[in-house]
Amino acid sequence: MYIDFHTHLFPDKIAQRAKKQLVDNGLRFGNALPTCTDMTVDSLLSRMNEWGIDYSLVQPIATKPSQTKSINTFASTLAERSEGRILSFGSVHPECENWKAEIDNIVSLGLRGIKFHAEYQGFVLDDIKMLRIYEYAFSKNLIILHHAGADLGMPEPYHTSPQKFAKVVDELKGGVMVAAHLGGHLQWDDVEKYIVGKNIYLDTSMGQHSYPKEQFLRIVKNHGSDKILFATDSPWSRADEEKSSINALPLTDKQKEDIFCGNAKRLLGI
Repeated sequence: MYIDFHTHLFPDKIAQRAKKQLVDNGLRFGNALPTCTDMTVDSLLSRMNEWGIDYSLVQPIATKPSQTKSINTFASTLAERSEGRILSFGSVHPECENWKAEIDNIVSLGLRGIKFHAEYQGFVLDDIKMLRIYEYAFSKNLIILHHAGADLGMPEPYHTSPQKFAKVVDELKGGVMVAAHLGGHLQWDDVEKYIVGKNIYLDTSMGQHSYPKEQFLRIVKNHGSDKILFATDSPWSRADEEKSSINALPLTDKQKEDIFCGNAKRLLGI
């Protein structure tokens, strides 16, 4: 079984506009970002069938407080639209005055977690206000997934870092937090220095063409395959290529099972 823990899509009526804006963001900083879907439900399902992905988990981002409720309502429809194969986290913008109520709504909709993106949502990972939000989400048994490290469509300085993740997980002392892009895109030396061994999951999104294979293997060994989640960041990376790259590595069958599906099944209750 293959579970992609980190994908993106939009409602059909805005998918093409959203994709163009995201691609244009990358081009502003000299980064061409080819896409493997058109960011609709049907397109993701088609790729899942083509590439042998059993489940995908969508990670939506509310870039304005006013988007939070509608994004979560849309997220709650995805499982039914895909015969249970596309699941979704919810999103909460940190500037929502009623963020507790929005988290309660995510729970009532049956969504299993919350996606945060410090660059698009304009917060600093370890801000005291964010710690209160994380704590409340954890009290509701929600998973938190963060974008981590560089974003190819956003300017520096970045608002997350492996040092900040280490500080946050030490401060919170509980709950399931996931740092995308193997703990910090383009920050993997610091991931090894500050995050490895901490109580935090790392996803592999958009990574097999980015981080050195030997470094990936070191992180899996030292952090533990039981805290690594297969992910692509679709449409920015192809699941077939990500699968092949990991399968070609000298990992044990148990390590591959953990990464490709075991950990996600446990966290999502699949």
